[in-house]
Amino acid sequence: MTYRIVGIMGLAATLLLPVAAAAQLNVVTSTTDLADIARAVGGQYVKVKSIGAGYEDPHFIQAKPSFVLDLRKADVWAFVGLELESGWMPLLLDGARNPKIRAGGTGYLDVSKAIDVIDVPKGGVDRSQGDVHALGNPHYWLNPDNGIDIAKLFEDRFAKLDAKHAAVFQANRKVFEAQVKATEAQWNTMRAQTKGKPVVAWHASWKYLAEYTGVNIVGYMEPKPGVPPSPSHLAALIATIRKTGAKVIIMEPFYDRKMADFVAKNTGVKVLVLPSSVGGVKGVDSYLKLISHNLSQLAAAVK
Repeated sequence: MTYRIVGIMGLAATLLLPVAAAAQLNVVTSTTDLADIARAVGGQYVKVKSIGAGYEDPHFIQAKPSFVLDLRKADVWAFVGLELESGWMPLLLDGARNPKIRAGGTGYLDVSKAIDVIDVPKGGVDRSQGDVHALGNPHYWLNPDNGIDIAKLFEDRFAKLDAKHAAVFQANRKVFEAQVKATEAQWNTMRAQTKGKPVVAWHASWKYLAEYTGVNIVGYMEPKPGVPPSPSHLAALIATIRKTGAKVIIMEPFYDRKMADFVAKNTGVKVLVLPSSVGGVKGVDSYLKLISHNLSQLAAAVK
């Protein structure tokens, strides 16, 4: 009887022992869009944090000490690349002193390597051309076709760092891709409404969305990337809008819309503020919701 009681008590003690948590890769991303896709692929085996918030301009992130600490513990540093983060990333990486996430390290992940980049300049680039990205347009996540390529890149890297769960990462990536394809049936209806429609954009960031939706960007609020519009540029843009019949100006929430409102007042176009990243506006808390929101808003605006 004594042995039986001891055996039962021993079993109970074993059952009460805490279950070891699944090992997780610490993943830090530069944007919320990359973070959401990384979570979808990594599932329970990754812990993901984004440096940038969805409502911030990713070119200009404040390099906070807390970000240095996050990167110091990171197994993966995934960033947009194409010089999008060049103003703040080097400072954070230098402060983190983490060889895994430095160039050449196992966790250094330049996501642009998975993308067919557009707007790669031909010839030399200098400051007279504005804030031109010498390696091409970095806002590629706004085309959901690229979202699928980003997911595959995460799968491959996570599998290399955590081979034991490679099959899980592959299955998760396939689920994400299937969700994109399923939602695309709705997106295609909206794309049919936007194809060929003339629009004005504030910044060249919307070219990938234009590529996917088929809208025709007939002009930009910026005369050159990062350069504010002059009176002469605004006059020319107003003439272009009247000539082409454009009905909308697309811009991000972090730009001052005063000049866009001026153009709208003089032409009758609508100023359409769209989030460029997950979390850019309330309720847009996933990558699929970001694409759906932007396509539905754009389709309604160009009718």
